Amino acid sequence: MKLKGKNILLGITGGIAAYKAAILVRLLVKEGAEVKVVMTKLAKEFITPLTMATLSKNPILVEFFDPENGQWNSHVDLGAWSDLFLIAPATANSMGKMANAIADNLLITTYLSAKCPVMIAPAMDLDMFQHPANLKNIETLKSYGNIIVEPESGELASGLIGKGRMAEPEVITENVINFFSSKKKLKSKKVLVTAGPTYEPIDPVRYIGNYSTGKMGYAIAEELASQGAEVFLISGPTHLEPSSSLITKINVKTAQEMYTESVNCFPECDAAIMSAAVADFKPMVYFDEKVKRMGDEMQINLEPNKDIAAELGKMKKKNQKLIGFALETNDEFENAIKKIKNKNLDFIVLNSLNDEGAGFGYDTNKISIIDNESNRTDFGLKPKKEVAVDIVNAVIEKLTK
Repeated sequence: MKLKGKNILLGITGGIAAYKAAILVRLLVKEGAEVKVVMTKLAKEFITPLTMATLSKNPILVEFFDPENGQWNSHVDLGAWSDLFLIAPATANSMGKMANAIADNLLITTYLSAKCPVMIAPAMDLDMFQHPANLKNIETLKSYGNIIVEPESGELASGLIGKGRMAEPEVITENVINFFSSKKKLKSKKVLVTAGPTYEPIDPVRYIGNYSTGKMGYAIAEELASQGAEVFLISGPTHLEPSSSLITKINVKTAQEMYTESVNCFPECDAAIMSAAVADFKPMVYFDEKVKRMGDEMQINLEPNKDIAAELGKMKKKNQKLIGFALETNDEFENAIKKIKNKNLDFIVLNSLNDEGAGFGYDTNKISIIDNESNRTDFGLKPKKEVAVDIVNAVIEKLTK
């Protein structure tokens, strides 16, 4: 199952080759992919949503919302879910809309908002394919980074013989497999990732915590998995769930629990990325019963938690890499350099609460990567999924030196 753990969004546009989409879905599912389907209205004239829903085992999306109950089909969520948006068949009409941002249906709006790679399998008659306007649109789509699966030559629906027939489902599936295989730079690697906050209990109903949502750590885990790594995600309390089967999630609540799991897991890993927002301190005393209000003041004495990154730095072997995170409000660079040296890190990911749109709770982040030789690379404000790519690329560089 060469596509196990991959989320593929299949877009079907209104051409006669849409009948081949049924075979394509079966092949993708057979290889282990999770497939969702978005269709244009005209595509329903060539193949039924019932057929595609049955084969994909997911509801088919056509409209922006369900007229029966008003449920919204978010094009943004579809793009965020997907590891690949495969459009097959792609008609001249739809490719023209894609090239020129004419967002008049769910499929096109999903394409325009998708952050994942896009693969396009054109299908049309010979003269349409050869028309200069269509060829120009294809070149435009290529310039956007889209992958074109070249149509084949042969007998067309019109009776003409020439180039324009959509590549066979087996060929498209092989292109998809090759695409993901070429990306797997971390195949056979094991990586530990910590994510989310820790909760340090005061009594059965109260705790000391922070505003971390875990979004950055989960995005890193997903990107590592997309590169072929086996990921151990040690997660504090969060509503998020990983989508890749290559990610093993280990739930914890306290810093001590995260410490124990990290120390146990790290020896078998090639790298560790410490993106969790771990509480530095915890209450010295835990009350078995809810503390009642007595007077106008309450004092809680705190003691330090174990420093997970520092402990892994002591354990680290020559072939292992350790990446830390620093969220600072002042003297950002100087504090990050100190952490690199004190914790034996290979590099640190620095972000500041002074940067708008960065830090806890946002879907975006703005980081700098500083290595153990004080070299600094700054990145602009980006969605956290794209920030994860930058971080994982730096990990790949360290692991493949």
